[in-house]
Amino acid sequence: MNTTLIEHADVLISMRDSCSGIHDAYIVLRDGKVHELGAGAPPDIPVESKIDARGCIVMPGLINMHHHFYQTLTRAYPTAVDSCLFPWLVALYPIWEGITTDSVRLGTSLAMAELLLSGCSTTVDHHYVFPKATDPRLIDIQIEVARELGMRFVATRGSMSRGESAGGLPPDSVVQDEGIILEDCERLIKQYHDPDPFAMIQIALAPCSPFSVSPRLLRQSADLSKKTGVLLHTHLAETTDEVDYCRRHYGCTPVELLKKTGWLCDRTWLAHGIHFSSKEIALLGAHGVGIAHCPTSNMRLASGIAPVPALLEAGCPVGLAVDGSASNDSSHMLLEIRQCLLLGRLGAGADAFSVKMALQCATIGGAACLRREEALGRLLPGAAADVAIFDISDIGHSGAVDPVAGLVLCAPARVKHLFVGGKHIVQDGALPGVDLTELICRHRIESARLATRLTH
Repeated sequence: MNTTLIEHADVLISMRDSCSGIHDAYIVLRDGKVHELGAGAPPDIPVESKIDARGCIVMPGLINMHHHFYQTLTRAYPTAVDSCLFPWLVALYPIWEGITTDSVRLGTSLAMAELLLSGCSTTVDHHYVFPKATDPRLIDIQIEVARELGMRFVATRGSMSRGESAGGLPPDSVVQDEGIILEDCERLIKQYHDPDPFAMIQIALAPCSPFSVSPRLLRQSADLSKKTGVLLHTHLAETTDEVDYCRRHYGCTPVELLKKTGWLCDRTWLAHGIHFSSKEIALLGAHGVGIAHCPTSNMRLASGIAPVPALLEAGCPVGLAVDGSASNDSSHMLLEIRQCLLLGRLGAGADAFSVKMALQCATIGGAACLRREEALGRLLPGAAADVAIFDISDIGHSGAVDPVAGLVLCAPARVKHLFVGGKHIVQDGALPGVDLTELICRHRIESARLATRLTH
């Protein structure tokens, strides 16, 4: 047996009922799962390793529900810094046309490393750019990197099929034939998808958005999802421009488009989910549709404030997401929890959005969106041994009387230790075996190549 004891934690947040936590806590990890936890003296059992968690908060590994790893290469891009979504995309599509297999490997490696160092144990990525001159097996590269780094990964096979010539937003150079898209989706499911709730790798189907794919592809993806049991994911109701586009091209709202194409089901989760009517929120809740809340990106692009309290009340599971690193410019989940709390209070009032709600979005909410509640997002016996340990003894937390509230409200910190499936991935704030200096250097060189390719 492989057993780890984490002991003397100031607070352990199990996410069972509340976020108040267990004080002076211990937790035993055995064979990839939580074996036991409690307060006071730990059990006298043989262990392979021990972690002294004095001055720390122990909590479930965080779950990132939406990202675009390749966008780490175009952070703070000059022509897109002060834009809303559609102009932002138009400015960046020609740059992303130049991504290669090296771009995807470097972008994935850097984004995953950044997420892991923020306490994130499970991540989704939505990769939808497949330039015609590039090897189309880009999802395979992402899965290789996830396995190398030891991160739990839901790879969503994104797609764009509706280019400018067909009335879509993206240039034709980055869209694919729908037959090729569906064939690759089936290949990835067959080759990589593990339906077990404790799986390290899963596949989901993710046509990009109503303005970059056809209703036919949405419908065919829904049919494939129903046939195979894999989940569905897309951007939806992110901006008023998108709502206007759907009315103009399809004669309906984005939610009505989902209904027409078979996406209103509990296998679906949506990125952003801002511009819904009250009737649409009730409809989404009735079907158990999940939402990946992207607060920083929504503020960065001035897209709006997602109605998270109303979505939760209607029955929608709501997870948290950093979104792409060109519309957030950060992949730090603890920072995103803070943004979630602050934006939620701005939109609904301080008494309507609590610290507990923000923490739930980043843990049990994400697990619910992924339909993996029994395995992820909680520290309970039998759950996955995905454990984040944050040091709260530094200057940024000094004076925080409530340590749990301080974790969210005070300066976001790098995780001290992170376990994924019981494996010790982040150790004393570092990723053993990963040369971050070299990775950053290579990543910056590739970023510079993309930035200059259009001028040569």
